[in-house]
Amino acid sequence: MIKLKRNILFVGAFLLLSLTACGGKIKNPQLVINEVMIVNESNYMDEFGQRNAWIEIYNNTAATKNVGGMFLTTDKNNPKMYAIPLGDVLTQIKPHQHRLFWADNEPFHGTFHTNFKIDPTRENYIALYDVDGKTLVDEITIPAGMEADRTYGYEIDGVKYDNSGNILAKVLDRATPSSNNQVVGENPKIVSLKETDQEGLMLTITSMLVVFVGLILLFLIFNTIGNTASNLSKKRKERKSDQKNVEISTDSSITGDEIAAISAALHELMDDQHDVESSVLTIQQIQRNYSPWSFKAQTLRRNPRR
Repeated sequence: MIKLKRNILFVGAFLLLSLTACGGKIKNPQLVINEVMIVNESNYMDEFGQRNAWIEIYNNTAATKNVGGMFLTTDKNNPKMYAIPLGDVLTQIKPHQHRLFWADNEPFHGTFHTNFKIDPTRENYIALYDVDGKTLVDEITIPAGMEADRTYGYEIDGVKYDNSGNILAKVLDRATPSSNNQVVGENPKIVSLKETDQEGLMLTITSMLVVFVGLILLFLIFNTIGNTASNLSKKRKERKSDQKNVEISTDSSITGDEIAAISAALHELMDDQHDVESSVLTIQQIQRNYSPWSFKAQTLRRNPRR
């Protein structure tokens, strides 16, 4: 009995320690302010073709979360600075997906355009409050002096704390609006090229050379094909002409007289002179006192006088 009680106490103590340890670990928020860009000079543009600061919210759960009715703010004393409009289906963020808000002070541009801007000259506090305007969902503080086109956030989406409860926010290596912050399976050649050719000069020159070489090769190929086709056509015509001449010159069965007779016949046919009569009809006036029609000799046919 005593042994049984000891076992029960041991199990209870183990469970209590386990629950205490689990309760002491800080959990990542369900909705995380995942990535923020302060100075946007050549990065992502909005639907109006403008570049402004942006705030990315990440759904850290396996269920769809609706941020409609929640509040974004840059002031701890004013948690209801920007009320995210209700009724927009795009405010529903699918599991492990992102939604981007533009800090451009243009709320009339749409649901995802806030009524505030971010000051790049100072430290910036950004927070997301629940629909009651009191419950803090998540917050982040971006240090002053952020470089242009650089973002501040978490290297792995939604992972805000480490095992010790330390915040993992930092300046990220690349800006990834509405996309995963961590790039899996990145090409090492591309990374090396970014490091060695930060201005992109080598890549630009290489691209231009590839284009020009391709155009030159295409010109040479089409020019060669055209010349070859033209030469083949000329050779075919010459061969046909030579064959006709050979046929005429080698046909010895036709004599010169026959050729002359054929030529004359063709000439006569072309001139339409194939109905020439050989006889001649003549009428001569007879000086008689009597009618010549009664003279028998005039009725006979005579050869014409020459």
